[in-house]
Amino acid sequence: MPKRNAKKSRKQKALPWAGWTDKQLLQTRICDLDVSIENSPLQANIDRLYDEMSARGIRIKPHCWLSDDWFSPDGIPGIAIPFYMAHPRLMRLERKEMLEVEGGTASWCMRILRHEAGHAIDTAYRLNRRKKYRQIFGRYSNPYPEYYRPKPNSRNYVLHLEPWYAQSHPSEDFAETFAVWLKPRSRWRIEYKGWKAIKKIEFVDELMKEISNQPAKLKSRAKVDPTNRIKKTLQQHYDERHERYGVKSPSLLDRDLKKLFSQTPKSRSSKTAASFLQKNRAELSRSVALWTGEYRYNINQVLREMIDRCRALELRVARSEAETKQSTVVMLTVHTMNYLHGGHYRVAL
Repeated sequence: MPKRNAKKSRKQKALPWAGWTDKQLLQTRICDLDVSIENSPLQANIDRLYDEMSARGIRIKPHCWLSDDWFSPDGIPGIAIPFYMAHPRLMRLERKEMLEVEGGTASWCMRILRHEAGHAIDTAYRLNRRKKYRQIFGRYSNPYPEYYRPKPNSRNYVLHLEPWYAQSHPSEDFAETFAVWLKPRSRWRIEYKGWKAIKKIEFVDELMKEISNQPAKLKSRAKVDPTNRIKKTLQQHYDERHERYGVKSPSLLDRDLKKLFSQTPKSRSSKTAASFLQKNRAELSRSVALWTGEYRYNINQVLREMIDRCRALELRVARSEAETKQSTVVMLTVHTMNYLHGGHYRVAL
């Protein structure tokens, strides 16, 4: 414990771009950011993950590196962490560009790390090749769906990162189950009593005991897309992400936004629609996620596009706040569904 506190107390080295404007920062190449996990808040979270795994008898420590997203690559028992997590200035830019910082709080970061550790353990010990694994979770080799329709009332899956994310693919089902099992002081035996999902957690519990004293079968320390090899600028990075999560029918979006908000001269003194959406974005996103089971990251990208279009169209709020919120949730739900059925999807963690 003293060693970890010592790490937390060290200051990050001064970086010239930390005081730059967003416009200046966006012209910087990712490889030139010169950020690292060491001495950043991330280090304490990674140390905590290792402590949790060690307390459960797991010998391996998945290596971590900075990249442009959260992922654990096939064939490599490690964890890639998005570069913005290594510096508060980059987190502020991420929030502005994407409306949300995925993993931006300590508890959220730990939830994602436990999930990714599940993928790393799966890879390190080739667990998905086991017959019982396939019987319980399904075939790891199944292709990822472009989108999936969750079953909100299903008790066959644990609930961890987002509502029903475990339903998206067998590998995600295992990673989510592992994360629930790994969490310290987890009351999974009580919380999942009577659920079919408890059989999955019990299987993970037995499996981890079995491999606790075994060396990993895959020990690669390779890093996929580390930041020092990513030559694109932050502007290019966010342009790609906006395109990837963007709404493809702005005309339809504009039409519905004009019905919901106002462009009349009488409304000029009212609050702007863009500021209304920005202020209430967390509540709106959460409501749609609870209704639909969709990943909040997808919802936020539709919401980001709505804010941009409201600003461009100079729309203003013309109804009561309660009525506007209710109507916005309905509209956001419809466009999120259209957005997903149009071929967009969230790449799995």
